[in-house]
Amino acid sequence: MKITAAITGFILACSPLTVYATESTQTHGYGQGLEKDNLNIPLGATDFNNNYKEFASYSLSQDPKQIILTFDQGYENGYTSKILDTLKEKNVKAIFFLTGDYAKKEGDLVRRMISEGHAIGNHGMTHASFPKLSDDELKTEIQSLHDFVLKNYNYEMQYLRPPCGEYSEKSLKLTKELGYKTLMWSFAYVDWNTEKQPSPEESLRNAINAAHPGGIYLLHSVSATNCEILGELIDGLKEKGYTI
Repeated sequence: MKITAAITGFILACSPLTVYATESTQTHGYGQGLEKDNLNIPLGATDFNNNYKEFASYSLSQDPKQIILTFDQGYENGYTSKILDTLKEKNVKAIFFLTGDYAKKEGDLVRRMISEGHAIGNHGMTHASFPKLSDDELKTEIQSLHDFVLKNYNYEMQYLRPPCGEYSEKSLKLTKELGYKTLMWSFAYVDWNTEKQPSPEESLRNAINAAHPGGIYLLHSVSATNCEILGELIDGLKEKGYTI
């Protein structure tokens, strides 16, 4: 089963023509926070789901038995192929959020992601901060990448992650009007700094211990640590009873 079919079960479809009260343009930086409930679910993720689901925006899956792995793809430094190898070996599908630069330069990898049943998501043509753009600029930032991927890969994206997790009510609404569902995350760690990679042992332990119902994991494919621990992470999450 392709991941798009699996995800459909947890994200409720919303009409792109829904009319809201005036949306705030205030910039927010998303973070799941450190506080958790008795199910190990970050309170910040729960709050985001509750506050912004009307904008088709989510940080948790509605399937309590599911954890979704996502990778942000800003640039390539040699680990994505190995990550895809591990996902294939474990029979796991993921979501890869592409910037425009990645989509233009890494055609072979993008085609492999699609052919192996992974979902491709929109991470902005230039990785610009969405709430800092005008309405027209934001629409161009999203739609130009959408059109490029559709034309060059015959693939129509439907999930989006705003760069750096920055958003406003207005940007979430405009994203929804373009036909997208926004996916944030409920687990992340500092894995993106290639000059200071975290300990594989500690990272694996923390990622498995962070497991919670409906989790969405944000990982970066530039991370040597993620590449090393991915197989064991998948096994550990499955041992806890989750489907990935």
